[in-house]
Amino acid sequence: MLKKIGFIGAGKMAQAMIAGIVKANGANRDYLMASAATETTLKAVSEKYGILASLNNKEVVRFADILILAVKPDKHTEIINEIKNYINEGTIIVTIAAGITLADIERLFGKPVKTVRTMPNTPSLVGEGMSVLCPNHYINEEELASVEQLFHYFSQTERLEETLMDAVPSISGSSPAYVYILIEAMADGGVRQGIPREKSYRLAAQAVLGAAKMVLETKEHPGDLKDQVCTPGGATIEAVATLEREKFRGSILAAMESCTRKVKDL
Repeated sequence: MLKKIGFIGAGKMAQAMIAGIVKANGANRDYLMASAATETTLKAVSEKYGILASLNNKEVVRFADILILAVKPDKHTEIINEIKNYINEGTIIVTIAAGITLADIERLFGKPVKTVRTMPNTPSLVGEGMSVLCPNHYINEEELASVEQLFHYFSQTERLEETLMDAVPSISGSSPAYVYILIEAMADGGVRQGIPREKSYRLAAQAVLGAAKMVLETKEHPGDLKDQVCTPGGATIEAVATLEREKFRGSILAAMESCTRKVKDL
């Protein structure tokens, strides 16, 4: 990819994205730059990923063709006030923060800016991310495709209307945390029944990975795939009945609703 990519902020999500880009396209590390708030983070990111790094956000702004604002929602006002007079007219701004709208970005910059609102997730670190993209009306199809190509280095992508973006964290942005809890609980269950901890984690994690691939690759309804595992009078349907009795499905729905409420509060 020939466009220069700049990250303002080098936290966990930014590093997951950088790792995915470097792994997929390591020859272009000179086209990547990140800023960090501390020397410690700066050194760690520079040494780990072999990319350019700076403590100066303005330096990253001047460098980047695509500028990714990888900071928390409450930091956007401060950061944009710092950099808004240094943005080139053609620079594409990419946001990854929950609750920050396209209108928020234009208001903070105080002028028309090419912006793509996105929601990636941390599995980007291993090239298995899921990212949702939503452009403003200043972005043309070619520019959006260039951002999409960037995200394809570490994730699958979907485009959605902005009215749906607040719901995305609950289903793909935050949901890896739900899955990690599921894997941990399954591993605890294995340990409880005598399976060594390390083997329990491997068995549980691979089962989740395999089940997800079955949904994606067979394109069968998850309910049909579940039914295929449940033999009449068998152990699996007994487990499913217990999950229903303990409101497993309802607890997931409730968690997603609370996640979306929090995003809107942001």
